[in-house]
Amino acid sequence: MREARITAPALRRMKCQGRKISMLTAYDFPFAHLFDAAGIDVLLVGDSLGNVVQGQATTLPVTMDEMVYHCSLVTRAVQRALVVGDLPFGSYQTGVEETLRNACRLVKEGGVQAVKLEGGERMADRIGAIARMDVPVMAHIGLTPQSVHRMGGFRVQGRGERGQARLLRDAHAVQEAGAFAVVLEGMPADLAAEVTAQLDIPTIGIGAGIGCDGQVLVMHDLLGLSLEPPPRFARQYVAMGEIVSKAARMYDEDVKSQKFPSERESY
Repeated sequence: MREARITAPALRRMKCQGRKISMLTAYDFPFAHLFDAAGIDVLLVGDSLGNVVQGQATTLPVTMDEMVYHCSLVTRAVQRALVVGDLPFGSYQTGVEETLRNACRLVKEGGVQAVKLEGGERMADRIGAIARMDVPVMAHIGLTPQSVHRMGGFRVQGRGERGQARLLRDAHAVQEAGAFAVVLEGMPADLAAEVTAQLDIPTIGIGAGIGCDGQVLVMHDLLGLSLEPPPRFARQYVAMGEIVSKAARMYDEDVKSQKFPSERESY
C-alpha cells in the first residue's frame, strides 16, 4: 500500500507530534525518485541549482523558465514527498502581481505543491497574496542567498540583540502572513530554537542547529558532489564524487585498451 502523500498541513501535524522533518534539494528525475523512495519528507527544487548545477557564483542568475523546467523533472518522479519550488531572484521582488503570476507558473507548469521565497517582514505582502491564492508558501529568513550583495557575503545572521530582534520579527511576520513553514538559515542555534518554540508553523534549519523542527541540505553536499568544500553546517554522507571519478577513469582505460565493449556487450 502506497504511503500517504506529504502535504503542507501534514508538516504542521509533524511539528505538533514532535516528529522531525527531513528535506533535501533535488533538481532532476533520477535523484528525486531516489530521495522520494528513501522516505525524504520534502524535496526542494532550489534556486541553489545556480551554484551546484550551473556553476554560477550565486543564485541570482537563475530564471523562472529554468525553475519551471527543473520543477517539472522533480515532480514527475515523486509519489510521496511534498515538492517545493523556489521563486528565483527577480520573480517576486518587483510586486505582488508578478509574484502571483510566477507562483502560478511553478504550480501549473512545474507541478509543485508549494512555493518558497526569501525574506521576512518586507515580503509579508507577497506571502499573504500567495496564501490567499490557496498556494502553500514556505518562507525563508536569516541568511538569504538572494540578498548576498546587501549582506556583504554569505554571513551568519541574527547576532546581537538587534539582529535577534529583527529575525524574531521576521519569523512572526511570515507566520502571520500565511506561510505554512519557514526555513531558518545561517543563524545561531539558540536563536533558531527560540524561533521554533515561538512559532506554530514548522521551522526547517540549515546552519541553524538542532532545535528546528526539521533540517534541509543541498544534495550535492550530502553526496559529496560539490566541487567546493562543503559549508561547516553540512554533513557529507558518501564521497560520490570520488566514486564517479573512479568509474569514469576505469571506463576510459577499458575503451582505450579495447576491453569495452566485450562480446557479451555486443550484438
